[in-house]
Amino acid sequence: MELQDYLRILRKRGWIILLVAILAAGSAVGLSKLQTPLYKASIKLSVEPARLDWGLSNTVKDILRNYVLRLKTHTMAQKVIDRAQLDMNTYAFLEKVEVSSDASNFSIQIDAKDPDPRVAMLIAQTMAEIFVEEREAWNQQQDQRDRIAVTIVDDVRDAPLFRPKPLTNGLAGLILGALVGGIIVFFLEWLEAGTLRTSEDVERVVGLAVLGTIPLEGTASGRRRSPFLRRA
Repeated sequence: MELQDYLRILRKRGWIILLVAILAAGSAVGLSKLQTPLYKASIKLSVEPARLDWGLSNTVKDILRNYVLRLKTHTMAQKVIDRAQLDMNTYAFLEKVEVSSDASNFSIQIDAKDPDPRVAMLIAQTMAEIFVEEREAWNQQQDQRDRIAVTIVDDVRDAPLFRPKPLTNGLAGLILGALVGGIIVFFLEWLEAGTLRTSEDVERVVGLAVLGTIPLEGTASGRRRSPFLRRA
């Protein structure tokens, strides 16, 4: 297809792409506003070996996964619930918490999500404090050279909105709607692919020059015409 063909399609059916994109964006924004707001609080723990030893450093990298496992247990969840006096069971608690580790900088991140930002902050901060206390108690039983210190990098300061995000969802809906609209237009054009619309289409298909056109019966003069053909 040539550029003029694309321009013709956009003039004829561009409104379909625009309409579907607007409807999709509006639906995405509307659904976002119906969702319950969810806030996320995050806190990081630093895991440091007692000495800068290659073997101990590699041990710390391996033990990070074990620390993540310990944090995501019902036992830890119950300790946090009891200390923070939260009105939930351990199953609901663990659904709100995500724990991840980063071996490149010896850190663990705790993310807590809740409809109440204060609860999210309380969960993250309390869990971090309890884990640090447990590691400190463990270190007291180890040789000073083999200790692994776990400290809070920075206390929880806020719990920004995690979802919904109407602007982001609306933009995503707009793009997706435009793609769907484009597919619809493509399908409609494919259905009419065999229709000869202009004299240029006739010349290209049959290989004959068009000398003129004859108005079809029942149509306004000059609007739709049957072409005269001449052999080139």
